[in-house]
Amino acid sequence: MKARDTERKVLVDADACPVKGLIVEVAKEYHLPVIFYIDTSHILEDDYAEVMTVGQGRDAVDFALVNHTRQGDIVVTQDYGLAAMAVSKNARAIHPSGLVYTKDNLDRLLFERHMNAKIRRAGGRHSGPRKRKQSDNARFERAFRSLCASD
Repeated sequence: MKARDTERKVLVDADACPVKGLIVEVAKEYHLPVIFYIDTSHILEDDYAEVMTVGQGRDAVDFALVNHTRQGDIVVTQDYGLAAMAVSKNARAIHPSGLVYTKDNLDRLLFERHMNAKIRRAGGRHSGPRKRKQSDNARFERAFRSLCASD
């Protein structure tokens, strides 16, 4: 399915996305086109989604995805910076855990990311992400369905 720039679509930062199957399943129900963005070190095929392969440069996938994001689109990403750029374009953004990004929570998330980077640069450590659970998939599906159903 080829997405036109004028219709609402789902854009996925797909390199490490754990919910690609759920995204396609739900998007089909809502007749929304899906575009997976990956870099050249990954291989991905899907009968429903379009797959855009971009170079491996730093943030190349993020920039390609955000350059194709339009108002009303849904962006799925774990990257807070990419989510912030999408939200600034009046798109909706969601984390694979089901967290829907907003201007309010992105400020806090970006600050926490900055502080964690400072701690790492200073030789410190902090806890990493917790192990993914089945409840994360259920939470993502509920939130994603809600975004797909809203205009």
